Amino acid sequence: MKQEQNFERELPSGYRQAKYINAKNAKFGLLFNLIALLVFALVMVVAVLLLRGKGDFSFAEDVFMNDYYFLALLVFCIVMVGYVVLHELVHGIAYKALTGEKLTFGISWSCAFCGVPHIYTYRRTAMISVVAPFAVFTLLFLPLLILFYFISPMCFLFCAAIFGLHVGGCSGDLYVLALFLFRFRDKRTLMRDTGPEQYFCVPQE
Repeated sequence: MKQEQNFERELPSGYRQAKYINAKNAKFGLLFNLIALLVFALVMVVAVLLLRGKGDFSFAEDVFMNDYYFLALLVFCIVMVGYVVLHELVHGIAYKALTGEKLTFGISWSCAFCGVPHIYTYRRTAMISVVAPFAVFTLLFLPLLILFYFISPMCFLFCAAIFGLHVGGCSGDLYVLALFLFRFRDKRTLMRDTGPEQYFCVPQE
């Protein structure tokens, strides 16, 4: 499919706006950040239970009581920031590959974002671009989690924390995906994605 068939430069006649999302909205932003924290907590609880069940959690006392704790915390923060940047870059790579249009990147109090604000992307294009970071990093982190579970409890816990932040941080993307899967199922659906805002437009019946 050619790039020009993946989007419209203007909203075609006969379309109406059916839904609007704004991640900068206080209620929306707080809700999805709370969901992200709950998902992170759940992943960490599962990780700890898995280590306890395997009898490998005794290392934790040594980790948190020595000087390496602060170094591990610093590395974690650096990796977390790096992940956020890469997450948005993957959104951008998908949008760029499918549309060839100019991207916008930014960060607000509630989220980091990437968008293509000057066009309306069709459902298929929007879905691929929205779900790309979740698919890419889940496929990356899951094998690492399995590997570290058997060879290094400390690395497993570290990777689990990043994985928890990843899945929780994708809550907004997964919400948009769910809207496409269960509400906006018409392939003619268009979405304008400014980054923090998404406008869903459908043909009028």
